[in-house]
Amino acid sequence: MKLVSLCDVSVAYDGCEALQHVDLEIDSTDFLGVIGPNGGGKTTLVRAILGTVPYRGTIRYAPELYDGSERLIGYMPQLTAFDREFPISVEEVVLSGLQGRRGFRSRYTREDRAKVRSLLDETGIGELARRPIGAVSGGQMQRALLCRAIVSDPKLLILDEPTNFVDNRFEHELYRTLQALNRRMAIVVVSHDIGTITSIVREIVCVNRTVHRHRSNRITAEQLQNYNCPIQLLSHGPVPHTVLAHHPGDGCCPEAHDEHPTAR
Repeated sequence: MKLVSLCDVSVAYDGCEALQHVDLEIDSTDFLGVIGPNGGGKTTLVRAILGTVPYRGTIRYAPELYDGSERLIGYMPQLTAFDREFPISVEEVVLSGLQGRRGFRSRYTREDRAKVRSLLDETGIGELARRPIGAVSGGQMQRALLCRAIVSDPKLLILDEPTNFVDNRFEHELYRTLQALNRRMAIVVVSHDIGTITSIVREIVCVNRTVHRHRSNRITAEQLQNYNCPIQLLSHGPVPHTVLAHHPGDGCCPEAHDEHPTAR
């Protein structure tokens, strides 16, 4: 079942096109990894799907993606997009994920709070439930934002760079959790860490203004030449690692020099 269908979608900022003529379908069982150079349009693609940026073209949502007027899409933003200064507790951050269904003025039920506490316990931050969100570490905040994204039981879960500021242990737990969640929801993960996400996602979506979907979790150097810009290449072997292509020195694709996964 197709949950979301993008047809000839373009997005421009101040006259400069961030996405050009995108065609993409997200199925109810998909587990997609979105990769591409910095500034290539990965986050813009997510915002178009969420409906938070104006666009040209057509985006259709399946009726099954709605609960009344509320779209059942869970979203975990990049950490830098979240206001740490907002006077709210960790528990309240996660509860806010239910506002689409409950409304801003509705009271949260005992069952709502029990569900939130259970999610916080599962992600290892149950003891921080009443702590101000601005007082927790980056990794702890990422866990809280994941809980907020899934507390409403969405049909589609979108995560934008979810492993920033988390340790290796939680990164492993996160991906194991996502694989379990994929049994009941579609998942789209935006990441620059190709070496990690290619081991868990089913298919790769490459974004560099245009969008190319690869019906596999493996991509070749020839496929990446579509972008005229090097990004991390996955090399299979006894030790998981990536190989970075030589940079042409033209200022293109700073993502090619991000941290090596084996050094994390």
